[in-house]
Amino acid sequence: MWQGFKNFLMRGNVVDLAVAVILGGAFGQVVNSLVADVLTPLIGALGGVPDFSAVKLGPIALGKFVNALLNFAVVAAAIYFLVVTPMQAVQRRLKGAEAPSPPPEPPEEVKLLREILEELRKKA
Repeated sequence: MWQGFKNFLMRGNVVDLAVAVILGGAFGQVVNSLVADVLTPLIGALGGVPDFSAVKLGPIALGKFVNALLNFAVVAAAIYFLVVTPMQAVQRRLKGAEAPSPPPEPPEEVKLLREILEELRKKA
């Protein structure tokens, strides 16, 4: 039983997943700080304080929901424009720098079938 547990923990994908979760948490802190400390004050400077938490519709705290939606939109935009787009550009450059590999040579059976097809076309 313990050996199976040890084997489970030592599989590569479990370790990769653990590293991804830890890095994701750290990256989330960086993105949240970017939004809270950089982007939100910039938005506030342009259009006033972006806080809707006081808006209520009866007992429903609608303003908090609006704040959460705006926070999500700003976080998504920050991740897209500051992380995804630059990474795509880097990947395109790296793919362009690599020389395209020649297509693999077909197996002997395929070569033989092509020769037979050519002979049949000549006879037709």
